[in-house]
This record gives sequence, C-alpha cells and structure tokens, in this order.
Amino acid sequence: MARFWIKISVWILLTVGILGLIFSVPVPDRVQAQQPTGSVPTVTGTPSGATVTVNQDQDFVNVRSGPSSYFYPRVGILIQGQSAPAIGRSPGGDWIMIAYTGAPGNVGWIYAPNVSLLSQNFLPVVEAPPTPTPLATPTIDPTLVAAFIAPETPTRLPTFTPPAPLAIPTFVDETQADTPRVPMGLLIFGLGFIGLLGALISVLRR
Repeated sequence: MARFWIKISVWILLTVGILGLIFSVPVPDRVQAQQPTGSVPTVTGTPSGATVTVNQDQDFVNVRSGPSSYFYPRVGILIQGQSAPAIGRSPGGDWIMIAYTGAPGNVGWIYAPNVSLLSQNFLPVVEAPPTPTPLATPTIDPTLVAAFIAPETPTRLPTFTPPAPLAIPTFVDETQADTPRVPMGLLIFGLGFIGLLGALISVLRR
C-alpha cells in the first residue's frame, strides 16, 4: 500500500514540475507597428519631353553637325540603346536634331530611320544650318602635273585587210549521174561465187 502512494506522489511531482516549467517560460511581447498619422507625400513625375533611342539593330549611329551625311561632318556617335533629348526635325523629316554636348551649339543631327522617337507632341521643323566652308580650296598646278605625265607617241592603227572569200563546196548527186554503177551486193555475190567455184575445182582435182 505504501508503494502505491509513493508512485502517486512521484507522478504528482512530475506533473507539477512540468507545468511549472511551461508557465515559467516568458512569452515574447508582440509589438504592433505604429501607423503614420501624417499625410504621406505622393511622388509624381513630369514628362521629360521627346527622346530618341538608338535601335537594337544598330551598333552605333553617327551624330553630324547638320541633316546630311555628305555636306556636314561627324561630331560624335550614339551607341546601341543610348538615348538623347530630341529638339526638332528637318523639313523632310529624315533627320532629327538632338541635344549633344560638345558639338557646335551643343546640338547634333541623327538619321531618323536609325533611332526610335518617343514624343508626346510633334517636333518643330528646324532649318538646316549653313554648310561648313572648307579651310583651303585644293588647287592643281598644271606645270607640276605635266612633269609626271609621260608623253605618249601616237601609233597608227593597222589597216583593215578583208578576209579571203569563203569557198563553199558543192556536192554532186550520185543518184543522178549518167554513168552506170554496179550494185555493191552484186559485186560481193560475184566474188563469193568465183571463190566457191575455185574451191570446188580444187576438190575435184584431188
């Protein structure tokens, strides 16, 4: 009987000890985030204006001082995917004027099919700038040039000699000839008959 009460006491002590450990562990406090009471400013962007971007199929495009690749020199380049602000366009619309730092007047011209234009409004038409004047006009000294030109002695071309007249051969139709002809088959037959006759005579003479 005493052993039974000892077991009961041990179980009670274990249960009380486990419950004490559970309730003795501190519970972490949950911190609630504080909501702002003031007004949050809203960021609104303004349109940056018209821009041009180099197409993906172009490694780079030339930037020139005017809307022509023949009359205006190159002042720089734009690489693939690079963008620049668009200012205006040529009267024909083939060239676009962009802001390009370092060029004369900080503007340059780029060929329109090589770029993509992003614009909310139409670009204004801008007249082409005057073509640059070359620093020096090349001149040719005829005396100096003549010193390096070897004189050529005129030669008379050979006279034309007509070729000999072409001789056209004529053929005679043998079927219409007046001379009689022995048929080839009859001639072969005769020779064979003579040979056979000679062989027969040789056999009989033996």
